[in-house]
Amino acid sequence: MIHEHAVLNIDVSRAEEFEAAFEEAAPLISASAGFQRMTVSRCVETPGRYLLLVAWESVAAHNEGFRGSPAYQQWRELLHQFYDPMPLVEHYEVVLEADPA
Repeated sequence: MIHEHAVLNIDVSRAEEFEAAFEEAAPLISASAGFQRMTVSRCVETPGRYLLLVAWESVAAHNEGFRGSPAYQQWRELLHQFYDPMPLVEHYEVVLEADPA
């Protein structure tokens, strides 16, 4: 499993609009081959900052699959207008997990 990680900075005055657009965009990504799950979290300390975490089967499922699809073009139209600056998107492999003892 690969985790896509992106910190999304937006104008705080557009937060409601951004969250509504993300709800509309969610089915576009969740229908992609290799998609496993997604969370979007709002930062408590910094208004207008969100953390996007997406679990993918592989980096290729994200970069070549989703980003190469017509659904990604719709995703971009819905969401990229909010980002300032455009986010750095990185992929991570899990090296350790812990559960409550």
